[in-house]
Amino acid sequence: MKESLLPPVIAIDGPSASGKGSVAERVAKHFGFHYLDSGAIYRLLAFAAYQQQVAWSDEHALAQIAANLDIRFEHGEAYLSGEQVSSEIRSEQMGKGASEVAVHPEVRTALLQAQRNFRKAPGLVGDGRDIGSVIFPDAGLKVFLTAGVETRAKRRYDQLISRGEAADYALILADLQQRDLRDSQRAAAPLKQLPDAILLDTTDKNIEQAVNIIIEAFKKAGQNA
Repeated sequence: MKESLLPPVIAIDGPSASGKGSVAERVAKHFGFHYLDSGAIYRLLAFAAYQQQVAWSDEHALAQIAANLDIRFEHGEAYLSGEQVSSEIRSEQMGKGASEVAVHPEVRTALLQAQRNFRKAPGLVGDGRDIGSVIFPDAGLKVFLTAGVETRAKRRYDQLISRGEAADYALILADLQQRDLRDSQRAAAPLKQLPDAILLDTTDKNIEQAVNIIIEAFKKAGQNA
């Protein structure tokens, strides 16, 4: 009964470049919910460590930085210690860094409450790797959003090209394969589909189709609650 008093949560987990961020943002906008991009938090930590010249392999030092991370999200922009750093954390380097710092159990523990603090009325849509398994295990709807790794690499390639950035499809594909392996095999909160999560494969679906499927699934979950 106590859990029903908490704002509802839609948890969307999945591998890198599966489109979960774009989908989650649109679902949040549809319902007027808050949005948590947990991947951005790990990118912010990787960037903060980079600024402080702390190695992404130094678990204890990273956890200390994580415990004192001054971050906020406003109007789709990410801020670190009051400075807007959206473009910096969206680089391929920081994407790699986010995956590397995320393997450390001490780091994940340090960032746990920071993520749970995003749960506010009227509700929250969160995307990441462990939103449904660890951050919000009581989420009203859990979605495992994925796509074939070749499809995800092509999407990432097209995204970088559209921004005017240099991109190499073969390197992107290899990096995504490494991230998938690292994310699925890490000791702390490995990436996996939960038994109570719906599987949404977007290999042959566009963003709008994925968004509509989640919207309808959440409405149905509410009716069956």
